[in-house]
Amino acid sequence: MPNDPYLDASVVWRLKSGTLDFREAGYATTVEAILSSGMATEVVGLISAGKEADVYMAAYNGAPIAIKAYRLYRTSHKGGRPVKLDSMGWLAAREYEMTMQAWKGGAKVPAPASRVENMFSMRFLGDDIGPAPRLQEVDLEEPEVFRDAVLKGVGDLAQAGVVHTDLSAFNILVHEGEPWFIDLSEALRIDRTGDSAWQRLSEAKEALERGMRSLAKYFGRYGVEMETDALVDGIIESADRFGVLRR
Repeated sequence: MPNDPYLDASVVWRLKSGTLDFREAGYATTVEAILSSGMATEVVGLISAGKEADVYMAAYNGAPIAIKAYRLYRTSHKGGRPVKLDSMGWLAAREYEMTMQAWKGGAKVPAPASRVENMFSMRFLGDDIGPAPRLQEVDLEEPEVFRDAVLKGVGDLAQAGVVHTDLSAFNILVHEGEPWFIDLSEALRIDRTGDSAWQRLSEAKEALERGMRSLAKYFGRYGVEMETDALVDGIIESADRFGVLRR
């Protein structure tokens, strides 16, 4: 446990000494953690609550930001470890890294700002009324135009070296008429496939095909078709620099 690099020394000490409370943190405790970490100077409220993480609207010296806080103690580890602290912290670290990679590559993701343990902050997408809605919640006036923007966004993510493994209308925000991609904790890097290039690219292709089926189902409500085979094949072929899938 002391070698887990995302943990602050104080957290490691509390784990070893047995003084860390193993109950899931409530709203007030999480807000206190956000403020004490210096990630924000104000927490406005909860934007959304998911299975593994909650998203808060906050501000840093007046500038609106969003903070995603992964839950820590939802389940127990096998082998006797009482908390899920390490794996949830790594999810936060992984999503921060993937979002940063996509953002640096010019893809439409919320710009990441900072990360502390199981939390990371990013640009707030929304306006004075509230946060940007998910695509699932929107009635599109021009669905074909938005479909094309979504497909371009998927391509831009891949160009940045990132494949979203959970593409759906729930993980796309509609902000200023454009699709913005969120929830990249399980995303794959395809610009550096390493020794397991065949496995990484195969997983990426399966994830893209699965995501495209989900999006096709969504746009099917509008009677809009999606021809995505060429896009998926193009993304994988471009990433497969050494032809490992063609051997």
